[in-house]
Amino acid sequence: MPALSFAPAASLLAIFERVSPAGPLRTLLRAAGEKLALPRFRPHAPLVRTAQDEILARGEAGPRQLAAVLREPGRGRTPTIVLGGFIPDSSEQVFLLRRSFLRSGDLYALNYPRSGFSLDLLCAQLGDLVDELNARGQPPVIFSVSFGAGVLLEWLRRARLAGRAPALAGVVLVSPVACVADIIAPTAPKPTTLLGRALRPYLESAAAVRDEIVERSRVIFRRMFEAGAQNKTTLAMLMSAAELHRLHSAVMGTIRGIDAAGACERVQALRAMLSLPQFFTRAVLPLTAAPALVLFAEKEEAVLDPTSPTRFALLNALHSYFPNGRTQVVTNAEGTPVQHASLIFHVSDFLPPIAGFYQTVKARRLKTAA
Repeated sequence: MPALSFAPAASLLAIFERVSPAGPLRTLLRAAGEKLALPRFRPHAPLVRTAQDEILARGEAGPRQLAAVLREPGRGRTPTIVLGGFIPDSSEQVFLLRRSFLRSGDLYALNYPRSGFSLDLLCAQLGDLVDELNARGQPPVIFSVSFGAGVLLEWLRRARLAGRAPALAGVVLVSPVACVADIIAPTAPKPTTLLGRALRPYLESAAAVRDEIVERSRVIFRRMFEAGAQNKTTLAMLMSAAELHRLHSAVMGTIRGIDAAGACERVQALRAMLSLPQFFTRAVLPLTAAPALVLFAEKEEAVLDPTSPTRFALLNALHSYFPNGRTQVVTNAEGTPVQHASLIFHVSDFLPPIAGFYQTVKARRLKTAA
């Protein structure tokens, strides 16, 4: 990978102001004028563990399946909880969005374990963390990406069925993947997406998958990440060569580190998730009255099947699920098309709607306080 230079903030601002007048972009570029501070995530010891401990006590999951809860302190009173996709870790997924989130409050990342996964346990950990933040008077924004959006939707569905209404400042779903049918159409003779080809062997095998299948899926995930890295113009403006190398190494380390058990259990969690049309009951809908933002990329083809029920439901019946929600397709008119969940390589395209959403959340909080 060629070395990337780091340009002064003033020149970056001039370049982007010729392209777009968006205020959030100018904010990001001014921040890029300072050296990008490496993430200061530290392990967070949850103060509320009620749901988590119940799952563990019943033997429905084990400690190896616990997600790591990380925290980076922010300045406001609206924290953000990040639920990442299959790859990379949640903490890496928002590498270039951290500054924006930290202006609103603390940033929490739930990094999935590499040697296991339990949807029940992860939903319990998420619920406990939301309860902890609510006890401090800080309802969070839950920021979910790809598979993480499926986790969020499942957690919201379970909460509704249990008669609970956790206080949330908002929810964001980026390129949501919420069921197997989003990736592989049930009637298709073979997967049409790159991710579908990676996951199909896990779905077809009743026993543990062979090492060569795991390695083949690693190759596909590496290929997907490297495809995004072709957007070198934006990367050169926002990251130094050392920062890009660090990020690249972290993501590749995650891909290498997920073992067969971890990969199989993540896929089985996706298989266990209901499709959004199956949510369509009075007992479940609406999922939350909190503000919601759903972002799809202009080029989802590597991951989302054309018949994806999640995309169909959220584009055509959003307000049934999120009465105070809106959807947007994120595009890039000046360069490479925006790919599925490309928050690193197309951060300048995703930032304006995300920053605008946080302004909406802030205005709503101030209005409620008044």
